[in-house]
Amino acid sequence: MTGPGREERRARVALSFLADPGDRVLGAALRQMTAAELFAVTTGTGAYGDLVLSGAPADEALSRAVRKWRRRLSLLPPAARVERWHEDGLRTVIPGDPEWPSQLDDLGDARPLLLWLRGSADLRYCCLRSVAIVGARAATTSGRMTTSEIAATLSELGMTIISGGAFGIDASAHEGAITADGLTVAVLAGGLSFGYPKGHASLFAGIAAQGVLVSECPPDQAPTRPGFLVRNRLIAALGRGTVVVEAALRSGALNTARHARELCRPVMAVPGPVSSEQSAGCHELIREYGAMLVTCARDVAEHLEPGGDGADETAGPRRGPAVPRDHLEPTARAVLEQVPARGGMGIASIAVRAGVDLDTTLRNLGLLAATGFVERCPKGWRAIGK
Repeated sequence: MTGPGREERRARVALSFLADPGDRVLGAALRQMTAAELFAVTTGTGAYGDLVLSGAPADEALSRAVRKWRRRLSLLPPAARVERWHEDGLRTVIPGDPEWPSQLDDLGDARPLLLWLRGSADLRYCCLRSVAIVGARAATTSGRMTTSEIAATLSELGMTIISGGAFGIDASAHEGAITADGLTVAVLAGGLSFGYPKGHASLFAGIAAQGVLVSECPPDQAPTRPGFLVRNRLIAALGRGTVVVEAALRSGALNTARHARELCRPVMAVPGPVSSEQSAGCHELIREYGAMLVTCARDVAEHLEPGGDGADETAGPRRGPAVPRDHLEPTARAVLEQVPARGGMGIASIAVRAGVDLDTTLRNLGLLAATGFVERCPKGWRAIGK
């Protein structure tokens, strides 16, 4: 597959230092001309420059934008600095490249000009089966644990976890995926070399090792307050659906959910205590915007891929134990103790760990399933509500 030419790539890199992320005027202009032509207009060397800058009514918005971009020409980095970024492991992808995720095209004129990437995984491949998990920075312990569990289980089902690399829910989502040896993508609001937040240097290294770090900003650019909201459209677009775990009423996570809704992507929310400010935004999404209420990874998988890889796990209503755990026979309790809550385990492994024979293990698993303690799954058996 042949990608865009070198001149077009250089022009997009240059324009990314001049235009703001998500600039719809830029996006509209690129429907009429190439990036190389637009950059030539901006530098005053293009054949269309005088026409654009004449301020004709049809080009008034573009004329104002070009004048703004011209005032920023001093921000263009020397070629040596761009080369150093590439030597440091950064790469760029632009529309038409094999690694470009096609779902970003759904953003229309707000589609990113290019993306800077760092990481071992292929971004387009990562986003084929993906889910965005976002939420509050000031997350509760319960919210962080729920997020890690959902992210890890979805990773085991082969889904890529996408989030924003921030503290709180974002970090827990990435960590859950890493723990499960899954793919994860962090979309940062600032440049990849700047690496905000600084306290996540080790987390970012872990993400790059088995996933991808993404930014549409120049590598050394610090994030801006508006930049976080603009960045959220990318998180929503890269995910096949968005899950909000915890969010206050003015949380940026709700902004991501609204972007997902505008893109006709599924929006899901995890409920919390009615007294918790950190769950008020989730409740509003469910009540006012029709978000799907989800409480675990199985709910998410079924909503995103009905009948997919997680179908066996999600089919039918879930039920709790029919008898208290303490009333189980000692052998049944011993078997139950060895059944994992996530991922599943085969009968032979459970038998060895429980110290009983296969027939006894199978018989007790049947009893435990009938009373609601365990269930079959693609990897064997798993505990319910453990």
